[in-house]
Amino acid sequence: MPELPEVETTVRGLARFLDGEQIVSVRVNRPDMRRPFPPGLVQAMTGATISGLSRRAKYGLLHTDRDQTLVFHLGMSGRWRIDPEEADKHDHLVLATRDHVFALNDPRRFGSVDLLLAPELDLWPPFAALGPEPLGEMLTPEHLREATRGRKQAIKLLLLDQRVVAGLGNIYVCEALWQAGINPRKAGGKVTMPQLRRLVPAIKDVLERSIRDGGSTLRDFAQPDGNLGYFATRFHVYGRERQVCHHEDGGTIRRIVQGGRSTWFCPVCQK
Repeated sequence: MPELPEVETTVRGLARFLDGEQIVSVRVNRPDMRRPFPPGLVQAMTGATISGLSRRAKYGLLHTDRDQTLVFHLGMSGRWRIDPEEADKHDHLVLATRDHVFALNDPRRFGSVDLLLAPELDLWPPFAALGPEPLGEMLTPEHLREATRGRKQAIKLLLLDQRVVAGLGNIYVCEALWQAGINPRKAGGKVTMPQLRRLVPAIKDVLERSIRDGGSTLRDFAQPDGNLGYFATRFHVYGRERQVCHHEDGGTIRRIVQGGRSTWFCPVCQK
């Protein structure tokens, strides 16, 4: 599944061609993806000007001058294709400006498209309970301290809770905990402030490096221009079971299961 850096990369790629442009045509090639396309989508977007693009958690947002926002989720394998040479049977939504064509392609149809009034974005159920953005100023050691105070649940699982931090996924939580030297099994309420002061910048650094590198080469993900990211070649723990830790004083990477998901960590440098 495309994680936060992949969605951020996609939004930035789209912005290069879409920001400030008028949508001259809209085509919906099927009635639904994970759920039906919004009624009136074609009429609402045709003639609208894209006034900005942004991201919330793992959702991409296309804001228009009609005080409406198209919200998309890439699901498991979705991506936007810019100026595709030919149509594809998995191009479910196609937007066109005077100069470019944008096709939302999703072979598995686990993605989604919603159309919301801009003033109601924060009240939309998927957004209403979200925690702060990990790359924003609201994610601080103090916020994590309050969110994890007295919690017995493992810090790894708490970081995956979207109510604690919005948009963090398994890959980047594993990498950030390794970078901060925190054992993923440690109870959230027992993580110290010095550790949280290492964790917050580690989260931001891991995400920012991945965004610079264009995301991860996991499964089907590609940027809008079709290029694959290469952050996966720089993982320190994720997927590296039985390999040597990259820290000089580290040990051998282990894999455990937490909450039904794999966790990779170094039992030496993440005591």
